[in-house]
Amino acid sequence: MGTVLEPPVLAVVAAAALYWLGGRGGPAGGRERAERRWRTPLFAAGLCVVVLAVSPPVDRLSDSLFSAHMAQHLLLLEIAAPLIVLGRPWHRLWRPFPLSVRRTVAGAVVRGAWAAPLRRVGGWLVLPAVAFLLMNATFVLWHVPALYDGALDHPVLHDVEHATFFVTALVLWAHLLGDGPFRTPLALPHRAAYAVGAMLVGWGVAVVIAMAPSPLYAHYADLSSRPFGLSALADQQLAAGIMWVPASVPWMVIALVCVYGWLDPRARRRGWMRQLAGEH
Repeated sequence: MGTVLEPPVLAVVAAAALYWLGGRGGPAGGRERAERRWRTPLFAAGLCVVVLAVSPPVDRLSDSLFSAHMAQHLLLLEIAAPLIVLGRPWHRLWRPFPLSVRRTVAGAVVRGAWAAPLRRVGGWLVLPAVAFLLMNATFVLWHVPALYDGALDHPVLHDVEHATFFVTALVLWAHLLGDGPFRTPLALPHRAAYAVGAMLVGWGVAVVIAMAPSPLYAHYADLSSRPFGLSALADQQLAAGIMWVPASVPWMVIALVCVYGWLDPRARRRGWMRQLAGEH
């Protein structure tokens, strides 16, 4: 794992190329130019975090330390995903394709019988409760020892694990930040509760891992040695601490920002708060 030819890295390269090409066509309006000044760096930062998470030394270290693997998941779910959502790349990623192709594909998806299941899935994903359950159920399920060990022992399954984490996190953060390819129905106080709920799910998993009297994951328990001289149990407790404290920071920040915007009408008149509240 961790080579430049890994599928996640190739996906990042493809996304970066499409984004760059999508920004070259036609003159941008004043509002679009203003947004590019801060959205483009955020999108680029999100892609860089993905590369950091899936490349050495983080990826290699995650093979021998559960705590490093937990940090890897934190980078993907709670740093890369919100940065990419804030970058709002959806239109630019689509723009490089020829107009005839875009019209044909869009028409087929909107009206084609074959795309009816896709439309139903899309309709479900714009529901905040579904997005919340999907992301958190995925997170909990992959921490079941049999699945977690299986992902570590099989590279393809490991890529599937990271892909499902990342995609479901993108949908959840799109609801939280209001910058997805759809308009979220969540008001600011509801987004605060949404973020706190996601944080509490992580706390629950962290408590189970921290309180376990013995190592839960055979992959790490069976290692003959670990970096820094950590025992398997100490490494597991450190991983729980990462999930409990650093992983809580992004959820708490967005929750506090939403509460602030909800309680202070003057704050909602600021440009960045109007964006968050969906008042574009």
